[in-house]
Amino acid sequence: MQLGRMSGAEKAAVLLLCLGESVTASIFKDLPPAEVRAITKAMMNIEHIPADVAADVMQEFRSVQKKNPGKYVKSKDFIRTALNETGDEHANQIYQEIMSGVETRPLETIATMQPRMVASLLENEHPQTIALILSTQKSDHASKIMKYLGDDLTADVALRIAKIDRVAPEVLNQIEEALMREIGGIVSKEQQEVGGVDKVVDILGRMEKGADRKVLDGIDATDAELAESIRKKMFTFSDMINIDNRAMQMILREVNNDTLTMALKTAPDDLKAKIFSCISNRAAEMIQEDLEAMGPVRLTDVEAMQQSIVKLALKLEEEGQIVIPGRGTGDALV
Repeated sequence: MQLGRMSGAEKAAVLLLCLGESVTASIFKDLPPAEVRAITKAMMNIEHIPADVAADVMQEFRSVQKKNPGKYVKSKDFIRTALNETGDEHANQIYQEIMSGVETRPLETIATMQPRMVASLLENEHPQTIALILSTQKSDHASKIMKYLGDDLTADVALRIAKIDRVAPEVLNQIEEALMREIGGIVSKEQQEVGGVDKVVDILGRMEKGADRKVLDGIDATDAELAESIRKKMFTFSDMINIDNRAMQMILREVNNDTLTMALKTAPDDLKAKIFSCISNRAAEMIQEDLEAMGPVRLTDVEAMQQSIVKLALKLEEEGQIVIPGRGTGDALV
């Protein structure tokens, strides 16, 4: 162990091992998780601290070192105690990661950065790289970052996120290398499940009203089928339970009874009850009778009727006639 070849984390590890568990715990409280992980990882590789190294790293320790040249330590016990004494709720998780050999993800610290700062960091990256990075983030954070990327880039990135399934570790390694100075970290050894339509739906659902439509329009221009898949998941027929009665009545005025009957074939009872309360008693009775008399039908036919009603609802919302409070589905027989 030579001082000139030691990294900053290794020097900090030597220093804290010499200071003891209680002092280390108090210092860990003021350090970000990424630094705690780096230091504790360095501790894992230390079994003996030569006296001269300890003296160079921490001169205050010189008097103690004269009595005890070098210091042998039980690294695992030391790390567990030091982490636990911080009182940090994530202490055990950090310890388990270190002991199991699971290393932290390279893009972890982006989650703690200001969205505008992340956008500035990423704006000159390739859209596919941005998509991969945002796929690793929580949806609310990703949506805030995308707000600062500009409409065209945001649409392109959302399109790419939707098409991501699994990412090979070597791909994440390349991203890590490109952004190492800013975020650091080490890639996990297994493939990561990131992206996909559900991720885009979640991100768009957290964006400001109207912003999601711009992104979808941009995706639609490139891949209409994918855009439709996203729209289906952003607002489904079952979500209509959240629409108020006035808006529901406006929607149902544009729907004929045959379409509504087919759409209600697989609808949950609470949605049926809501819809029946928004139409005349006679119409409700007729539809109920038709449903009882209806034999097996194709699920795809039912979903087609449901989607036609969903599209109508979205059209009325776009025109400003109704408000949809939330956006969030086989050839089987039903």
